[in-house]
Amino acid sequence: MVRYVFSKLGYGLLVLWGVVTIVFFIFTLGGDPVENLVAENATQEVKDAIRQKYNLDLPIYQQYFRYLNDLSPAGVYSSDSTSRYFADPQLYAIGASVNIGGGAVVFKAPYLNRSYVSDRSVSAIIRDAMPGTIVLAILAMGLAIVLGMAIGIGSALNKDTILDHTALVLSVLGMSGPSFFMAILLAWLGGYVWYEVLTIPAWPVVFLLLFVCSRWFWNRRHKAKWSAGMGTSAVVGIGVGMVAWGVSLIFGVGEWYMHFPGTGLNMTGSLYDVDVWKGEILQPRNLILPVLTLGIRPLAVIVQLTRNSLLEVMEQPFIRTARAKGLPERAILVRHALPNALNPVITAISGWFASMLAGAVFVEFVFGWKGLGLETYNALENDDLPVVMGAVVVIAATFVVINLLTDILYSVIDPRVRLD
Repeated sequence: MVRYVFSKLGYGLLVLWGVVTIVFFIFTLGGDPVENLVAENATQEVKDAIRQKYNLDLPIYQQYFRYLNDLSPAGVYSSDSTSRYFADPQLYAIGASVNIGGGAVVFKAPYLNRSYVSDRSVSAIIRDAMPGTIVLAILAMGLAIVLGMAIGIGSALNKDTILDHTALVLSVLGMSGPSFFMAILLAWLGGYVWYEVLTIPAWPVVFLLLFVCSRWFWNRRHKAKWSAGMGTSAVVGIGVGMVAWGVSLIFGVGEWYMHFPGTGLNMTGSLYDVDVWKGEILQPRNLILPVLTLGIRPLAVIVQLTRNSLLEVMEQPFIRTARAKGLPERAILVRHALPNALNPVITAISGWFASMLAGAVFVEFVFGWKGLGLETYNALENDDLPVVMGAVVVIAATFVVINLLTDILYSVIDPRVRLD
């Protein structure tokens, strides 16, 4: 077990080193950032001073090894306080140091450099921005897990019914919608169109209920399964209702709408709003639209994976054996089917949770949510490369940690998985 964990940790560190190396050379070889930071009439002395401050005047290979040295929890630095390779306690969060000759091995928190724009520590910028993104990711993932698994299980247990077909169609639509498009759509509908009053055309709803109820009575009279033909009836009912609504719009007669209270949700906002007199005020309702947007795609994926995996497991011989022994269906589902069907779901959950930190860029930008995504977007606009590089490193490290925890969790969920 311990050997396996260390081997996976070593593999993760190797992946992280590769990401750091690629990111460093992509941004470093892209041009001189100083030219974009200073005014057009800035003197050469000012430019040289900025390059020296951020060590941009060093050769590329020295910048690279210095960057790796700063990221490492244990780095080698000069003991001379006048040297450019001295670990300044005002910049580095130093825990301990061991002097070796003219140098020192310094044990510290990873140092991500300083922002070109604000001159703040990148670690502090990310630390301030991360809570907003983590709250979004946890709530969106929790919503996706609870609803996705519930719908997926219900869809599998009611295969080829209206519930199953509806779940499949909605999950395909959810997976097909890009995050930025869904964010714009939900912000427009929930925060603008339906802000004061939620208006829905009544004709499609009326015909939907009419056709579905008629089909239900027909099935009951002919002793057919209650769900037989329900999907077709629902689609036809909505279609006829849409035609009736279109006719009423064209001729200006029979326009019929149902009005409900509006959402009252803002198009943009963060977890805390700042009031001049009261200071920061918690605004939980600002979470609703971003969480829904961020959770749509993982929700759709979890529905599909849960349904397909559970259907496959329910056909296995050990399930038939459990039924032959007279076990209740609920016990078969909870004790035997679900534990064996959760592996692909866990993989999807771990991957999506980590990718939410990267995918939150579009969502946070559209909703003006203060988090790592919005901070990264602003840094890209301002050519603030240390902040962008720091955000990428943090997201990559999150992927590594979550994948390691997922591999360990497999052995708990599925006894067939042996880590050693």
